[in-house]
Amino acid sequence: MSKSTKGNNQHVVPHPDGWAVKSEGAANATRVTDTQKEAIEIAREIARNQGSELNIHGKDSQIREKNSYGNDPHPPKG
Repeated sequence: MSKSTKGNNQHVVPHPDGWAVKSEGAANATRVTDTQKEAIEIAREIARNQGSELNIHGKDSQIREKNSYGNDPHPPKG
């Protein structure tokens, strides 16, 4: 069984022209920016709108940070 998400997870990854915002499973980048900061801002907005996760990769392509927007498998109890 797969977990359901409203939208695809977003990834900020190194790109030959700077940094890319990629939707999980997509062949091409959604956007390419000069700076990682700009790519993170774009990807964060997409993830918020879609209720998905944001995965920020470092220059070594390893995930260095994750943020969930609306699909937390362990939400706080309240």
